[in-house]
Amino acid sequence: MTARKKKRSTILDAVHETAADLHTVGLIDKRRMGEYDALCIEPVGDYTVEEIKEMRRRTNLSQAVFAQVLNTSLSTVRQWEIGKKHPSGASRKLLSLLDRKGLEALL
Repeated sequence: MTARKKKRSTILDAVHETAADLHTVGLIDKRRMGEYDALCIEPVGDYTVEEIKEMRRRTNLSQAVFAQVLNTSLSTVRQWEIGKKHPSGASRKLLSLLDRKGLEALL
């Protein structure tokens, strides 16, 4: 797996930990805790051409099958791998999930 660690905000970590403790003792309901969870989600970073190629090779998938797994077109995957386009939105999120959890998480 590709190591994609970003320095987390210590303030957000502290707020989330405090909210989790308050949720544990019943002072914050599940819905409100979900809002704190959403606020503390780290943004998904960009993927380089090399990282995308390596991820596809690591999963032993052709470009066509890789595109189907990510619900995008073969042309898009080709353009990612030559640097003409860059993944955005849901595609970046799926690449992040694939990178962290493996192919089984998307199947």
